[in-house]
Amino acid sequence: MPRPATVSPDRILAIGALEFASRGYAGARVDRIARRARVNKAMLYYHFGSKQGLYRALLRQVFSKAAGRLQVIAAGDAPAEEKLHAVIAGMAAFVGEHAFFPAIMLREVSEGGAHLDRETLAALASVPRAVGAIVQQGIDKRSLRPLHPLAAYFTMFAPIVMFMAGAPIRRELAASKLVSIAALTPDLFIRELQESMRRALTTAPGIPRTAFRTPRLAPRAHPAPRTSPRAPRTSHPQPRTRKP
Repeated sequence: MPRPATVSPDRILAIGALEFASRGYAGARVDRIARRARVNKAMLYYHFGSKQGLYRALLRQVFSKAAGRLQVIAAGDAPAEEKLHAVIAGMAAFVGEHAFFPAIMLREVSEGGAHLDRETLAALASVPRAVGAIVQQGIDKRSLRPLHPLAAYFTMFAPIVMFMAGAPIRRELAASKLVSIAALTPDLFIRELQESMRRALTTAPGIPRTAFRTPRLAPRAHPAPRTSPRAPRTSHPQPRTRKP
């Protein structure tokens, strides 16, 4: 079979990202993606094999790019608090550059990660792992309070995704004047989030700096208290004593 004419896979991925973001995995159509990318279906299948292959390739690419940026921050010499400040700004910038990402991510979360295979999960895991390493560095140097590093990651990441995904709703709210929200720009939101995380994670004077311990999943069972053995009951009634 002759090899199809060369077309950049990134072009197909870019169009596929818009399709998956607007219609979800189930609603996305290979015909529509190929037509908008100006390639035939054979070319799409040549590069990705199937719609599922295209979707997973897209997610792996996004996760790998995001992790790469965070790993650069983690490798720097700045204190952990400054790195986390940069992480929040970096994640917000990345999501802003990939406007399709919040919608795809929220759909995938709502569907329980149904389309994520092991390779895609490994790419996804590189993102919280990079942030967790920074948090652990701060805990080890006692500049951040003891907590599970991934708790810090989810606390930072979820608000960014929700805020970016909610942009159309915020515009409607501002236009209808139901909520005074026009002044809450993305830049202001990120600055507020950075300050909130700084206050939440940094250690305060006078607070003991204990080492982080993984919480116990179930309380330890305590043995029942021992009781002294009761004297056996006798079936013979005790004689009554008469008062003098």
